[in-house]
This record gives sequence, C-alpha cells and structure tokens, in this order.
Amino acid sequence: MSKELSRHEIREKALQALFPLDFNQELTKKDAINHALSLDQADWVSEEEDAFVPAYLDELVGGVVSKTTELDQIIQSHLRSNWSIQRISKMDLIILRLGIYEMMYNEKVPNKVVLNEAIELAKTFSDDQSRKFVNGILSNVMKEIDEAGKNS
Repeated sequence: MSKELSRHEIREKALQALFPLDFNQELTKKDAINHALSLDQADWVSEEEDAFVPAYLDELVGGVVSKTTELDQIIQSHLRSNWSIQRISKMDLIILRLGIYEMMYNEKVPNKVVLNEAIELAKTFSDDQSRKFVNGILSNVMKEIDEAGKNS
C-alpha cells in the first residue's frame, strides 16, 4: 500500500490530531498524530506504534500548536463585538486555526485553495451554519493577508 496522502487527507488528519490536543494538555503531538493516522489507516501504524507521518501533517499540527495564541487573536479580531472565541465550537475553532495558519505560513498553497479546503472540512466535520461561519471569517482573514501582500 502506498503511504501517500493527498493534501486534503492530510488536513483531515491534522484536524483529527489537533482536536484532542486542544482538550488534553498532556497529549503529545506525536501521540495525537499517530491516533489520527490510526483512525482509518491502521495498517500504517506498526505494532510498535510507529506511524508513517507525512511531513506536511507534522508541519500543520506543530505549526498550529506553536501559533495557537496568535491564531486565536486573529480569529477574535474578526468576531462580532458580542462574540468571544469561547463561543465557537471546538471543531470550528480548530478548522479556523488550521486555515489561518496555512494562509499565513505556507506560501506553497494559494489562499483560495486553503479557504476551499477549510470549507470542505467544515462540511465534513460540522454543519451548514459552521460552513458559513468558517467561510466568513477566513474570507475576511484572506482579504487582509492579500491586501498586506503576503502569499498573493
């Protein structure tokens, strides 16, 4: 079996790794990634629990974890005045963090692609309201980033 994941699949795995990391501070990045990979690629994890970890997956999970405070500040700045980041569902928050991280720190993927991927993740892991919410926040962030001349 090929151990090649598409970027979309890698984003799904990153989301599945980041979700438990947000709740369990004692969980390591490696354990979270291995768990995410074992969800439907159990044959990729050996008996010693060593998983094949795509570099892009490691980069996304590590990057979001290391930049969470900055990403949350950006999200908060795009919320309506009567909203706080605590009101956002955990799944939507993690999708937003992942999207903003990719837009800001990965110049290889166009921001429109990142936006579309985030919307697809919201469709898969959330509901229609969440899809619209994620689209609205990330569209505004993308506009700011593009206006600032980053990753255009």
